[in-house]
Amino acid sequence: MCLLYIKKFLNRLRGNHDYNPEKMVNMLMRADTHVDLQVPEAGHKPKCTWTQVFASVAVSIGSMVVGFSSAYTSPALASMREEGVLNVTMQEESWIGSLMPLSALVGGMAGGPLIELVGRKTTILGTAIPFIISWLLIGLAQNIPMIYVGRAIAGFCVGIASLCLPVYMGETVQAEVRGMLGLISTTFGNLGILICFVVGKYINWSHLAFFGSLIPIPFLICMCFIPETPRWYISKDKHKEARNALQWLRGKNTDVSEELAEIEKNHIEAEKNSPNSIKELFTQGNVKPITISIGLMFFQQLSGINAVIFYTVQIFEDAGSTIDGNLSTIIVGIVNLGSTFLATALIDRLGRKLLLYISAVSMIISLTILGIFFYLRTLEDPFIDVSSYGWVPLVSFVVFVIGFSLGYGPVPWLMMGEILPARIRGPAASLATSFNWACTFIVTKTFADLLETLGPHGAFWLFGSVCFISLFFVFFCVPETQGKSLEDIEKRFKGPVRRMSSLANIKPMPMAV
Repeated sequence: MCLLYIKKFLNRLRGNHDYNPEKMVNMLMRADTHVDLQVPEAGHKPKCTWTQVFASVAVSIGSMVVGFSSAYTSPALASMREEGVLNVTMQEESWIGSLMPLSALVGGMAGGPLIELVGRKTTILGTAIPFIISWLLIGLAQNIPMIYVGRAIAGFCVGIASLCLPVYMGETVQAEVRGMLGLISTTFGNLGILICFVVGKYINWSHLAFFGSLIPIPFLICMCFIPETPRWYISKDKHKEARNALQWLRGKNTDVSEELAEIEKNHIEAEKNSPNSIKELFTQGNVKPITISIGLMFFQQLSGINAVIFYTVQIFEDAGSTIDGNLSTIIVGIVNLGSTFLATALIDRLGRKLLLYISAVSMIISLTILGIFFYLRTLEDPFIDVSSYGWVPLVSFVVFVIGFSLGYGPVPWLMMGEILPARIRGPAASLATSFNWACTFIVTKTFADLLETLGPHGAFWLFGSVCFISLFFVFFCVPETQGKSLEDIEKRFKGPVRRMSSLANIKPMPMAV
């Protein structure tokens, strides 16, 4: 009799008063157990709105500026050596390459407080003008210190942008398409690298810098038309602005009440447990997501990717490749961009962890082959001649870049915006970003020393060993975040919650219609 009443009640919830016992699921409940029953709408799927895409593209143009800044030294240093105008020494070349990530480290530390104080959008927007100034300084440089200053300003903005972009994307894009739209930023970053390689083949270092000053202009314009993130508005008690921003992102005909309520609830919980000191960042529930984010950043940079990007032309010249160095860099840039589109299509289908596995294995194989090639080239054995295999470095680089772009390129930044808890997202993202750029500085500044000490083969084998270790890190430590909301991901790191009854953990099965 009790079951009959329950069935009638559930039918009334669905607006169906004539129940059919054969189409219902019998549910037994204990008297002391309370279960909230929700009947989801059949076939309801959230839509990806054009406004979400526009917002993603707008902030991703900033990634294009970052990519252009990262790739600049590869064609520019080769041009400086050829012209001999500034008489750049090897030590000065290493500082021109490494000063940007060093300054980005400082920018990463400054970005955390800024995104909490003035907002995600305003912080990102504030980098546009300094980017333009940095490129003009480099283009007009009459001496090396002017280039240093320009690279330092660009690096500071790069650090801020690399922190803010994944946070903005993570807080504005809905979970079902966060992987796909989140990779737009990486795609534009790789497009910036390709543009720098292509244009750098035909113009010198100063004209290339002037060209770079044009890219932040559309970035500045587009950023003016997108809203601040709803989560930041909620943190400042601007609930009306938060609703308007979320409505703009999800579409004017979408009911955003439930999502907004979830954001508000999550913020209230975050406020109760907000950290009062740096030590609280590493309390239980926070230490694991921070460690995972920092670990992914470590393996991303110690794979050697920025050494490859910063010194691509030089590496091909040292390899004695039968293909022109500048042309090889363009091919690598094209592959880099194309593989990002592949990652965009796969990341919400295969998930983050599988792509990281594929990425690591691809890089291990390619770096091992590169090391073998350079090792055989150093042998003074008349029976071992690799000069006819000058295509090997290019093929290995292509495989390396494809592997990196599928996983370790985009996933660490994407997951940083996903797994860091809301109450510490600003300072924790700042910590992870600063650590990333610290690793980048170490790799780029010491790469020339590594080549001299270990030889090219030793350097590549060292990077390959790091990629091998990363497989174990991903297997044991990294969670899968595919299709999960930020709130669900955060609840997972908090651990299981005790219930009054074990049956309260059982979710009701969907009712048949």
